[in-house]
Amino acid sequence: MSKKNKKNQNEEAKAAQEEIQDQQAQNIEQQATNNEKTVKEDPEQIIADLKEQLEHQKKEYAFKLAEFDNYRKRTLNEKAELIKNGAESAMRDLLPVIDDLERAMDAINKGGDLESLKEGVDLIYNKFIKYLESQHVKAIDSTGMDFDTDVHEAVTMFPAPDPSMKGKVIDTAIKGYKINDKVLRYAKVVVGS
Repeated sequence: MSKKNKKNQNEEAKAAQEEIQDQQAQNIEQQATNNEKTVKEDPEQIIADLKEQLEHQKKEYAFKLAEFDNYRKRTLNEKAELIKNGAESAMRDLLPVIDDLERAMDAINKGGDLESLKEGVDLIYNKFIKYLESQHVKAIDSTGMDFDTDVHEAVTMFPAPDPSMKGKVIDTAIKGYKINDKVLRYAKVVVGS
């Protein structure tokens, strides 16, 4: 490109920029004039417009307040319903275990075969354990483990049979359980001293 073409382009760009600036200045002057006319024309009209805007804002606020209050009441009702019927599905799933226990009791009363009764009770126990696992309930391993106050409750201290068992659980009196890694019932244990 020659120097003349560059000079012409620069001059054209400057002229276009000056024209844009002049246009912007005119727009600002016109807005200022319009604002002055509005103030000079009718201050009562401005007050009326502001009052109308205020009423509109008040109505919107009242609507939002009522909407929030309805939401709050609805969520409270839903929470109450959940608390009231929260155990419904858990209890419904336990009913087959109760049915099996009733059948086992009938078999005992009729004097059935002892081996088949034992097998039936084992089946019921396994069914119940599977149900607990489906509800995220797990037994706490205790015997032979280090005594941990987060999951164990010491019932008694007993002399350890060998030195390696000091501070460890020798026996579990009552099994403990966790639900979702939260202790549901502490394991009652005998600790070696």
